[in-house]
Amino acid sequence: MTEPAPGVAAAVEGELRLLDPAVRSSAETLAQVLHPEYREIDSTGRIWDRDAMIASLTGRGAPRPGPLTASRMRGVQLDGGLVHLTYDTERKGRRAHRSSLWVLTGTGWALYFHQATPFAAEATGPRSEAADACPDADD
Repeated sequence: MTEPAPGVAAAVEGELRLLDPAVRSSAETLAQVLHPEYREIDSTGRIWDRDAMIASLTGRGAPRPGPLTASRMRGVQLDGGLVHLTYDTERKGRRAHRSSLWVLTGTGWALYFHQATPFAAEATGPRSEAADACPDADD
């Protein structure tokens, strides 16, 4: 198996850091990892910017969720300074497909965009070409 591109390795490392509760509770660390123009669409459809996300994760009374398990992490370096990661997470029986874009800045790799889409356990298999060609095929 070949080694991942350096940008993919850095993005995976950053993504795994963000799953750590200690990192998620540190405004300083989050400010280093999240790009100044960071945006997120969470699993409920809510859109977050960097400041709102940091405040939500680090504020007084912020939820302190337990461990989050990540699996099926894959990355592609789209160009020298852009990496796309996809992976799945599970916490307390709740699952989400996740997609992140990481960009190379003057100070290192930063998370620019993240999206989470909830799914049922049955939805983890690969999709057929027919289903991909017809997005409403499952409806």
